[in-house]
This record gives sequence, structure tokens and C-alpha cells, in this order.
Amino acid sequence: MSDEKQQPARTPRDSGNWAPRAESLQVSAAPAGARNINVAGRQVSGPVQGFGQLWQKTYRVALEGAELEPAVVLADWQANFNDFLPASERFHLPEEGLNPGNVALIDTDIANVPLVSTGVMVLYRDEESFAFMTPEGHPESGWITFSVSPHADGYVVAQIQSLARAADPLYEFGFRIFGSRMQEGIWSHMLTQLAGHYDLTVPVSVERQQVDSKMQWNRAGNIRQNAQIRTTLHTMTTPVRWVRSRIGR
Repeated sequence: MSDEKQQPARTPRDSGNWAPRAESLQVSAAPAGARNINVAGRQVSGPVQGFGQLWQKTYRVALEGAELEPAVVLADWQANFNDFLPASERFHLPEEGLNPGNVALIDTDIANVPLVSTGVMVLYRDEESFAFMTPEGHPESGWITFSVSPHADGYVVAQIQSLARAADPLYEFGFRIFGSRMQEGIWSHMLTQLAGHYDLTVPVSVERQQVDSKMQWNRAGNIRQNAQIRTTLHTMTTPVRWVRSRIGR
């Protein structure tokens, strides 16, 4: 028998920056106006769990012409996250903010008609970056990271980078027809608005890299959790739920 004392397990210094492990996503009090469907009880879904081709997309904007610190820009970005999105996108933050493990709800409408209701989990956060992970049923399965870093020429660069694949065959078809352009428009708009927050008019660059051209047909069954289908059904059955609530009273 060894006389050596057993050393306690070490906790990584950045453990507080990561979301705690959880079996399923939990939604606290939903903000007013949020539809709050297709998220609670779902598991997170990364690129391994998705169906379609795997893409890495990187969006960048150089905030030249303003003396800014990365931590200040990131704080402004988080505080105005919803305002920097297009009007069709509503990002409902919990009261606790973008803390690791928290869940934010997302509602996307086209011409005031509900298109998809979903959400994201805050996977990671530090002074220069934060990252989201998608739940089952989300249009994509993967991660998206928002970061701000200094440039050698004295300005800072804001970046959005996603590594994800369409969650199911229907989403894959949609991304190939129009969804990919729509997605790129959302994140390009956000970076343009971020630059405008500092009275800057600068271009946004977009880089696309196909990491895996194959589709994972063993994940085709993900369509059962498709948030867009479920949002449509939820909208169509609104009168039925209204009648039931009246009868219940």
C-alpha cells in the first residue's frame, strides 16, 4: 500500500467561464413577449449531432478610426446584442445576462408571421469572447463564437465565427436555397451595427470554409424535433388553445 497522499483533483482556472454540464436545457422565467417553445427540456446539439454539410464561417469587421479596448467593445456588444440584430430577429436574454449555462430564447418572424422559435445556451464567456451552443431542433447544430481582439496596427477587430451543420434534411434544403444567405445577412448586419455604434462605416468580410461535404444520414431523424415545423404547428393551433383556455375558465 502506498504511503503517498492522494492529491485532490485540480479545477481548471477557466472552469467558471464554461457552462456547467446539464442533461437538458432549463428555461427560467421567460422574458415578456418570448414564445418560449422548442427549448426547455432539449439537449444541446453540436456539429457531431447535425445532419448536413459542415461549414465554418467567419465574419470580421475592423473598427479602424476609433481608440477602443477589446473588453469595452465586447461589453457594449453584449449589452446591445438584441438591438444590433435585424428587426426580424428577437433575442430574449434572461435577467442574469450572458452567463455560462444561461439560455436565451430566439424568435424569428417574417412579415410579422412566426417563422421559427428556438434558443441558444451560453457555452462560454470571458473578457474577450462569448460562445453559444444550439439546442436540438435549432436550424443548425453547432457553436458560434463572438470575440474582439487587438490588431497590430492599433485598432480592434470584432469577429463572429460559426462551426455548424444543418440539423436535419429540411434545414439542409432550406440553407442551400435561401437560408445560408439569410444567415450571413444577419451576422453581417450585426457587425455593421456594432461598428455604427462607434460612428464607424466599415465593410464586413465573410469567409466560408467547407469542413465536411458529407451529410450524416444517420441523423436524418432529427427532423422530428425541427423547431420551424413545431413553430408553424404552434401558430396554427393558437385558436384551439385559446378556446380550451376559455372553456377551462
